Amino acid sequence: MNPQTFHSERLTLRALAGTDTDAVHAACQDAEIQRWVPIPSPYERRHAEYFVEQLVTEGWRTDTAYTFGVFPLAGGPLIGAANLHRQGDLWEVGYWTVREHRGRGYTAEAVAALARWAFAQGVERLEWRAETGNTGSRAVAERAGFLVEGTLRAALLSRGVLRDLWIGSLLPSDLGLVGEHPYLPTPRTRTGV
Repeated sequence: MNPQTFHSERLTLRALAGTDTDAVHAACQDAEIQRWVPIPSPYERRHAEYFVEQLVTEGWRTDTAYTFGVFPLAGGPLIGAANLHRQGDLWEVGYWTVREHRGRGYTAEAVAALARWAFAQGVERLEWRAETGNTGSRAVAERAGFLVEGTLRAALLSRGVLRDLWIGSLLPSDLGLVGEHPYLPTPRTRTGV
């Protein structure tokens, strides 16, 4: 797929480009991003170059990952990054936010816009995963409409240690959209069966 650009109420989401390398490098110096996002630590300029110029480009070329920079609609500095990546039929969303722009609802707005875009492309279920304890990521996911479904034990190998993950999902119907296939949820019973 060719890199895309689209807009939400306050934001522009566009594919990251080489001109964004410095901003990505600066953002990823943040200890919180290095703690929760699987990136090298320390995060050097060469890591930002590789990410922007190779991983992002390759993801779009192979239709396996769509990475967007998040910017103010009227123009301005990088607010964060959001992506969709695919493994087989599974689509997962990921994101990070520049420290100075946290707490303003930008990332939830970007994720919801990205989800709408994904559903328009035929995706029928998006998953969100984050290491347990990453309450910032969880708040963004829930604000964007994701339903947290539970905890996956020892599902993340991070820096040589197995860690638990929260997992959530978002369906087209959660956003008032119609998916390609109808969804028949399992009826809930009082006995839990």
